[in-house]
Amino acid sequence: MISVIIAAGIALFVSLFGMPLFIRLAHRLEWGQFIREDGPKTHLTKRGTPTMGGIVIILATVVAYLGGKALTDTTPSATGMLILMLMVGMGAIGFVDDYIKVHNHRSLGLTPAAKLIGQLAVTALFAWGVLIFPDAEGVTPGSGHISFLRDLPIDLFTWGVVPGAILFFIWVYGIVAGFSNAVNLTDGLDGLAAGVGILSFGAYGALAFWQFNQDCQRAVTPEIGQCYEVRDPLDVLMIVIAIVASLIGFLWWNTSPAQIFMGDTGSLALGGAFAAVAIVTRTEILSVIIGGVFVVALLSSLIQIGYFKISGGRRVFLMAPLHHHFELKGWAQVTVVVRFWILAGILAAAGLAIFYAQWVVTTR
Repeated sequence: MISVIIAAGIALFVSLFGMPLFIRLAHRLEWGQFIREDGPKTHLTKRGTPTMGGIVIILATVVAYLGGKALTDTTPSATGMLILMLMVGMGAIGFVDDYIKVHNHRSLGLTPAAKLIGQLAVTALFAWGVLIFPDAEGVTPGSGHISFLRDLPIDLFTWGVVPGAILFFIWVYGIVAGFSNAVNLTDGLDGLAAGVGILSFGAYGALAFWQFNQDCQRAVTPEIGQCYEVRDPLDVLMIVIAIVASLIGFLWWNTSPAQIFMGDTGSLALGGAFAAVAIVTRTEILSVIIGGVFVVALLSSLIQIGYFKISGGRRVFLMAPLHHHFELKGWAQVTVVVRFWILAGILAAAGLAIFYAQWVVTTR
């Protein structure tokens, strides 16, 4: 467990003290945020605020994990490297999108087709990787089963008439694309995505710690249903805690009024990491509860777009995602952010309660 503490310390240090250096660099390179004219008018004052702070979040997480492994003389695991690969890959797509925006001083970055191709390529590599690296007991980082608290009986490789590999890729892509876009939509107010991310990833830290203690390869009572057949839970814990620590360092500079934004670089990377953690911990459906605030942001946008097209121009919300609706109703930005943090904490606690309750029931 010393590796987890080391990783947390490194990530916090890199993020907290690296962020002001990056802010100065972003000012020098003129990497300023472009603000939509059709958004809340209060946001126009944020024009020119440095963006792409996600670069530091990603760097802090990668350095923390690899540094923690090196300082404890242990080898990075396939699971850990796959999570980082998806995080870095999605972050790279976000960086290109951000760079085009700031370079051309516009709100349009990558074309939808280019972004889709990038996401498909990165997700395909991750989906392939989680199935081909078994440990000594034959446990791979991911599973072909749909999972809730553990793997469910639904095996995508034996279910339906569509080839299993295609079904599995569609499932993984839906999770990755869903959470990447969800975190991206949540990142609309100072400190909102970072605070929600701390709570949501923090919940997964507790979950990964429990899986590590109850791992079937080291549990005192390794009966199936009481222990967890997952690979490298300690490495998952290291990365999750490193992300939490890096977000804490980022939030110090991102809290209202923000001195820097994470940009698509950070939001896509965090969404990718969250999806990867859900897949390797075999809690894909549970992640919808733990990351519920992210899901609400995504659903509110889909509802707004869908109803707008069906109704011929009418809207459900004053503006989507949902946090902007409350902002336009007159709530102060800080009020919206703190209340959504509270909601994120409740949902994260609810997800952990459901997860633990299942273990209690199976061990009676």
